[in-house]
Amino acid sequence: MTEKKFITQIGFGVDQHGHDDDCTNAAIKAIKNAISNNCLTGLFEICNFKEPKDLLRMKVHAKIGVPFPDNVDKKKVLKAIPFGEKSIEVVKGGLLVKGIMIEELGDTTDNIIVSNAAVDVLIKDP
Repeated sequence: MTEKKFITQIGFGVDQHGHDDDCTNAAIKAIKNAISNNCLTGLFEICNFKEPKDLLRMKVHAKIGVPFPDNVDKKKVLKAIPFGEKSIEVVKGGLLVKGIMIEELGDTTDNIIVSNAAVDVLIKDP
């Protein structure tokens, strides 16, 4: 089956409150940032999608860069993608910045975690 790239969306997300250097929240925010300002009207106007089941022809791949790639709950992050066949790749990247630790907010470190996301939407031929 042939796939054609329809769009690449770029986003970033920040988690200002450190929780054992878990990068999941920053990664979710990065994906939401990448996809939140796009209206993929071309799916219907160019790719001839006609009904919701046509969204099954869409493949969505997220590449996420975070300081601690092993500390990402991939299943949680993939839930931020609303439609299509979903996949994720987590790599070392992003940014780690010292902030403040506020124990009352559940912080366990003073890290601010910044994540980058590149979200590709590919269309599979019918």
